[in-house]
Amino acid sequence: MVGETNLTALLASMSPVLLDDEYVFCSVQGQYGDYQTLSPLATFRESEGLTLVLTKAAAIEGGLSFESVFKGITLTVHSSLDAVGLTAAVANKLTEKGISANVIAAYYHDHIFVQTEKAALAIEALNEFNQV
Repeated sequence: MVGETNLTALLASMSPVLLDDEYVFCSVQGQYGDYQTLSPLATFRESEGLTLVLTKAAAIEGGLSFESVFKGITLTVHSSLDAVGLTAAVANKLTEKGISANVIAAYYHDHIFVQTEKAALAIEALNEFNQV
């Protein structure tokens, strides 16, 4: 199944879904295997350390520190990794509402992490795309 590349079609058919858990971003030293029991949703190796995106509960259980707490939103439209403008459109829409957008693009969908207290407003803002 080929992902959609047309920005207009992506935005019109996008249906954002709010994930149940709260998530945090942690920077740790070591390898992924050292933290796999915490079931990170995502990881990324940076020169400063290994970034883990995991549930707030898992971070607390693992004794990891974090700064902010986020809700995850999945954009349930199969976007191509070659699509141009989706991240920018979503970030701009959320910027209009004063919401930071921490974006992770996966193979099938894009995932946005927003401040927990602004999650409902973020869903409302993203739903504006398919009301045009």
